[in-house]
Amino acid sequence: MFFGIPVFSFVFVHTLITLIAIVSGLLMLFATLGNRRSEGATSVFLIFSVLTAITGFIIQTFPVTPAVVTGVLLSLALIPALLARHVFGFAGAWRWIWVVTAFLSLYLNCFVLVIQSFLKVPALHALAPGAPPGGPVFGAVQGVVLVFFVVSGFLALRRFRP
Repeated sequence: MFFGIPVFSFVFVHTLITLIAIVSGLLMLFATLGNRRSEGATSVFLIFSVLTAITGFIIQTFPVTPAVVTGVLLSLALIPALLARHVFGFAGAWRWIWVVTAFLSLYLNCFVLVIQSFLKVPALHALAPGAPPGGPVFGAVQGVVLVFFVVSGFLALRRFRP
């Protein structure tokens, strides 16, 4: 068992895929902030973010829940990110489209990570009981994550010149 998830379940595989997407996405984010292109981390981030969306839709599509809506938003953000990187090579407006959509994709993965952490980690769940979690602690953590991505995105827009 991994935080209440059977290790040999599809949900466990989905969780591992998502965690790989988040870690590689954070490496990509910090490279972007330093005006560097991290080809490896970026490729892993994009592949595993697409896999996150696909496996999430395999787990649940109906009824439409906030998780499904988040998966749709993730998918919609990944499309222009993939186009910006692989088709248009960050040329012109595609540079800022890349930054916005890549960072939005990473944010959505982290947004879900915070929710799942408050649901699955007993110490966090005690601070914000319920499903979905709520309250001031949960709101503060989500707020910090949001501010981090807004500030990082703004800085990346100013610094990233591939």
